[in-house]
Amino acid sequence: MEARSFIVLSVFLLPLLFGTVSAQLRTDFYKGTCPNVESLVSSAVATKFQQTFVTVPATLRLFFHDCFVRGCDASVLIQSPTNNAEKDHPDNLSLAGDGFDTVIKAKAAVDKDPNCRNKVSCADILALATRDVVKLAGGPSYSVELGRRDGRVSTLASVQRQLPPPTFNLDQLNTIFNTHGLTQTDMIALSGAHTLGFSHCNRFSKRIYNFSPAKSIDPTLNSGYALQLRQMCPLKVDPRIAINMDPTTPQKFDNAYFQNLQQGKGLFTSDQILFTDSRSKPTVNTFASSNAAFNQAFVQAITKLGRVGVLTGTRGEIRSDCTRPN
Repeated sequence: MEARSFIVLSVFLLPLLFGTVSAQLRTDFYKGTCPNVESLVSSAVATKFQQTFVTVPATLRLFFHDCFVRGCDASVLIQSPTNNAEKDHPDNLSLAGDGFDTVIKAKAAVDKDPNCRNKVSCADILALATRDVVKLAGGPSYSVELGRRDGRVSTLASVQRQLPPPTFNLDQLNTIFNTHGLTQTDMIALSGAHTLGFSHCNRFSKRIYNFSPAKSIDPTLNSGYALQLRQMCPLKVDPRIAINMDPTTPQKFDNAYFQNLQQGKGLFTSDQILFTDSRSKPTVNTFASSNAAFNQAFVQAITKLGRVGVLTGTRGEIRSDCTRPN
């Protein structure tokens, strides 16, 4: 009974908690200290984007991985001399270096302005850079709530079981997202970020080679697509080979991801389940038919994601070097 009371109480407290956080974060947080922070960050991100498109999916994924572990506090950026930080966990080893570099370059650009030096958190810079890469890839622009402070702690152990693996079903996905105050619709919209980026073959090889004793290929996978994946990912493939998550428009932020799901072309089990499960299928169909509906839901979801576990006020710090606590 005590446990049940706690669960009921948690359901009521979650909206209150997130309401408090969003009140502490605000879009004009740096108006009096670093009024041009957004232009400084966007200029640095645009320069990095011109050097490599990987900037886009790498930064977007970095933000998600940061927020789901200890909240959006830039703890994923911290380096450990003993390889014991968040970024050293197996689930984070595939985070592309260009995401980290984007934040470090943007931080340097901000700190070059005497008015802004050591006043803007790495966590806020990552949130702004995420918005900027989405826009650069043709996605929606949106206002970013600011006022996060940087965490001082980053441990490998804290990542364990905090990030959804590519094998999750709908219930497992909903459970892990609900923990952070995110709904099923938020989860589906954020999954749409898989319209960008790439994956290594070992993350989905079971689906195309040894799905079950009776079927080598996952029956929910489009058979033609499965054979294409086998060609790109032969059994003894170089582990560095990467496959586009979206086989149609891999460098455009759009709703093609959801259209691919309708055709059985979701790369991960956790992608395709969104269409095969009748509870989430209607939302996939809505987003597949309307890019505007997807964009609107994505903006709402990523804004809510940016409030997860944030440090505000006097909690945390403003890191002078994003890779280590002060």
